[in-house]
Amino acid sequence: MNSPTFDWAEHYPAAISVCDIEGTIVAMNRQAAEIFAEDGGEKLIGSSLFACHPEPANVMIRKMLREQRANTYFTEKNGRRKLVHQAPWYDRGRFAGLVETVIVLPPEIATKQRS
Repeated sequence: MNSPTFDWAEHYPAAISVCDIEGTIVAMNRQAAEIFAEDGGEKLIGSSLFACHPEPANVMIRKMLREQRANTYFTEKNGRRKLVHQAPWYDRGRFAGLVETVIVLPPEIATKQRS
């Protein structure tokens, strides 16, 4: 598992996109490239997040970058629910940008109460 060729993110069953502190997309896994295929897929690497979102979303992205904070929400489109989690990532202890994980949720998802 510690092999340098083990790329868990590439095969993770959710879309993972990564941006730097300027909002430039620096990485996407296979599933993210598929989800964003209509927008360019892997060709989005090197482009700005701000060009991909409406201004209200850009305001939130700038705030997350400035404050190094996370944001989590659900979205629904065409009957498909997704959990979106955006969180800071760090390189050698220094803030390096944001990671967005998008998980497609099954239609019936259980909520487990823990005590």
